[in-house]
Amino acid sequence: MSDAATSQLEIERKYDAGPEFVLPDLRAVPGCSAVSEPELYRLSATYFDTDDLRLMAAKVTLRRRTGGSDEGWHLKLPVRPGTRREVHLPLSDGPVPAPLASQVAEFTGGRSLRPIAVLDTDRTVRRLTGSPGPAGSPGEVLAEVADDAVTARRLSPPRTLRWREIEVELVSGQPGLLDAAGRLLVEAGARPSGSASKLGRLLAAG
Repeated sequence: MSDAATSQLEIERKYDAGPEFVLPDLRAVPGCSAVSEPELYRLSATYFDTDDLRLMAAKVTLRRRTGGSDEGWHLKLPVRPGTRREVHLPLSDGPVPAPLASQVAEFTGGRSLRPIAVLDTDRTVRRLTGSPGPAGSPGEVLAEVADDAVTARRLSPPRTLRWREIEVELVSGQPGLLDAAGRLLVEAGARPSGSASKLGRLLAAG
């Protein structure tokens, strides 16, 4: 496995959902021809920041996550509302990898990074695909919808929160697809999330 960092834009919307929420038929999203069978993942992420939360203040997220198809080290940098640049490095033990530490140095001001929170997520993923290709080949993945049951623990001061949220992340579809999927979720009883990230939600709770 390569140790080189990879980077991509993450464009997504988040919605709060109660335990009784039932995911609507996502095939109703315009342009969606099919929805994949649900895939289940168990994710565990440790988040890093300075003692005075300088990364959070800059809307920067740094974590080490196990589980899922993209486990490893993730650095998320703000681009514009709803869009972040995400930098990945392969999973490793030990301290924050030097390439990521150097990218956040302008925010940390030389202060040490330490674990501040652990988030465990039971995730159910469904993929929205477009029209089938030639000879019946699968359609292009337009977006992914993740139904997350989250248990979040702040390490100091100790605090635990639990909630459910729905994430819709654009893959190859047009931005209007996010609007259409959001309307469908809201009509089914979900609510736009007031937090841009799971970590932000936990820290805002005090």
